[in-house]
Amino acid sequence: MSSLRTRLLTLATIATVFTMAVMDGTSAHANQSSLPAKTIAIEIDNFKFGIVSVDVAQGTIVTWTNRDDVPHTVVSSTKLFKSPPLDTDEKFSYTFKDAGTFEYYCSLHPRMTGRIVVK
Repeated sequence: MSSLRTRLLTLATIATVFTMAVMDGTSAHANQSSLPAKTIAIEIDNFKFGIVSVDVAQGTIVTWTNRDDVPHTVVSSTKLFKSPPLDTDEKFSYTFKDAGTFEYYCSLHPRMTGRIVVK
């Protein structure tokens, strides 16, 4: 009985550690709007940016992916970055090195807007 109990405790411990590791790894994606991650993915779909505003740490790479059936762009309001027109499933990335608030929009559909806040 003692051997079975030891095995069960070991198995339960391994399962708990694994669950915590998985949860830690996915929490950055589940709560992208405020975590200081090194990479952030923003999908473009249905004529909107999937994350409208996000806080990130300096050095974070933001990648936009167009999931829409029409082309879109990602353009900084201050012209700091500008993507070419992105067709379906095409991507554009930018590394945010400096602190500040960076507004952006789709130049083809200007009502589509977003914001990156680098802390």
